[in-house]
Amino acid sequence: MKNLIKSIAMATAASGFLLASSAMAAEQKIGVVNFQEVMGKIPQTAAIMKSLGEEFKDEQAVLSQLETEIKYLQEKRKRDGSLMSAKDIADLEAKIGTLYQDYQAKGKAFQEKTGARKNEETNKIIALVRQAIDNIAAKGDYDLVLEQSAVVYSKPDSAITAEVVKQVSVLK
Repeated sequence: MKNLIKSIAMATAASGFLLASSAMAAEQKIGVVNFQEVMGKIPQTAAIMKSLGEEFKDEQAVLSQLETEIKYLQEKRKRDGSLMSAKDIADLEAKIGTLYQDYQAKGKAFQEKTGARKNEETNKIIALVRQAIDNIAAKGDYDLVLEQSAVVYSKPDSAITAEVVKQVSVLK
């Protein structure tokens, strides 16, 4: 009998804790933001891409010129190869090889440089987005804000993506 009373008391306490924790969970306000959508819609992203294009246009032009020259020489080799001497073919292939190596080296350096700058500028935008999310969460009294890709389901009224886009759009 004593064990039965203890079991009932424990069961009652456990169910009380479960009900209390579910009641506390119901009181939490959770927001969901689609980070990719925010990055795609804010004007800062387009502005940064444009400025990076301007910043690296000279290097891009050099790479394009090298590519054009390599293609021209390859076509020349293909077109005139049967008319050329073995020495001329070897010289042409050596020139193509040298240009290709130069193109590879410059292309790799270009990609690393542009990638680093893009990451640098993207991090600045991410800081603005986080600032906007923090402001919205504080004003809206949100307990938790999650990335939409980490959420299986959320009610549409928990989405704060539009608010984030609006707020980040006015920031500089």
